[in-house]
Amino acid sequence: MSERRKALALLIAAEVLTMSLWFVSAAVLPQMRAEADIAPAWQAALSAAVQAGFVLGALGSAALGLADRFDPRRVLAAGALAGAAANAGLIWAPPGGALAVGLRLATGAALAAVYPVGMKIAVGWGERDRGLLVGLLVGGLTLGSAAPHLLAGAGAWRETVALASALAAAGAALGLATRLGPHHAQAARFDPHALRLAWSDRRIRAAFLGYLGHMWELYAMWAWIGAALAASFAARMAPEAAGEAAHLAAFCAIAAGALGCAPAGWLADRIGKARLAAGAMVMSGACALAAAGAFGGPAWLLGAIATLWGVAVIADSAQFSALIADFAPPAAAGSLMTLQTALGFALTVPTVQLTPLAAAALGWPATLALMAAGPALGVAALTPLLRRR
Repeated sequence: MSERRKALALLIAAEVLTMSLWFVSAAVLPQMRAEADIAPAWQAALSAAVQAGFVLGALGSAALGLADRFDPRRVLAAGALAGAAANAGLIWAPPGGALAVGLRLATGAALAAVYPVGMKIAVGWGERDRGLLVGLLVGGLTLGSAAPHLLAGAGAWRETVALASALAAAGAALGLATRLGPHHAQAARFDPHALRLAWSDRRIRAAFLGYLGHMWELYAMWAWIGAALAASFAARMAPEAAGEAAHLAAFCAIAAGALGCAPAGWLADRIGKARLAAGAMVMSGACALAAAGAFGGPAWLLGAIATLWGVAVIADSAQFSALIADFAPPAAAGSLMTLQTALGFALTVPTVQLTPLAAAALGWPATLALMAAGPALGVAALTPLLRRR
């Protein structure tokens, strides 16, 4: 195996294992509710807190230029270990209480040192195939994000939490073992003025705005697709069977996206990253509308739509970061990608928090249809890059 392939394999494995921390609370929430009476607002807060923590951590990382000033492998490993420790605290915290929400906030802040920093390492291994490189990394993130839905069926919820923390600790070791590529650029002193490029450079601004449209939908779909599927399946099967089927279908829907990230990246390097991103958002928005129409219908039909949606909803994610890597100065690319993810995840805080409240007020079909608004706005934001192409 070549040095590049080995390094990327270790990096992707580290991402898969560490990002399994993200949706732990959403995956085990039904079991937590069986143990304690958790108000709907606190249920949503358990998932939204991870997003909020990630935003705070990513903004701090971008402001300090951590990804560009320090060895990103050590930054990644430190974030993975901190996330594993915070997640493990859920085992002893009262389910759904303020302490549990605080621990999820800390977990999200720690993961801000894992995902964006991983992208910095990945783009150091190439210039002409960055769409593929970041696509591989996002595929790892996607598979890791799906893992809790699979782990949740292995036993009691505390066992699932403990297992996810152990996987993240192993991810830290793999992150340290990877190597930096020949195109890795490190800044001796970070210039915070470089962050102004997010607005002043028209190309980077378009990539930022397109990413916001993408993030409107992504984490709302990932966090609550299991609950939506369970509600739909319950119309045609017993509640317990509906819950088990929803766990499996949610895992398949999210994990399917991991399979599509690398081919999407390969294609983006050939037809253009902006064009690929726009096409994926068109397909994703169409799937959101189709899922709304199929809600309450045959389980196999909604499950199939959710799986296709899972492929489309993440296929474009890597390309927004790859566009930043293409357009930004190499020594500032890591911090600009971190700022991009921070703003995107800031948007996911209200979308994740409000999705179950919207479902309670409007019903799941209308809520699923509203998710299509993000891709529509994202395509509009990418128009300058599509014309440039």
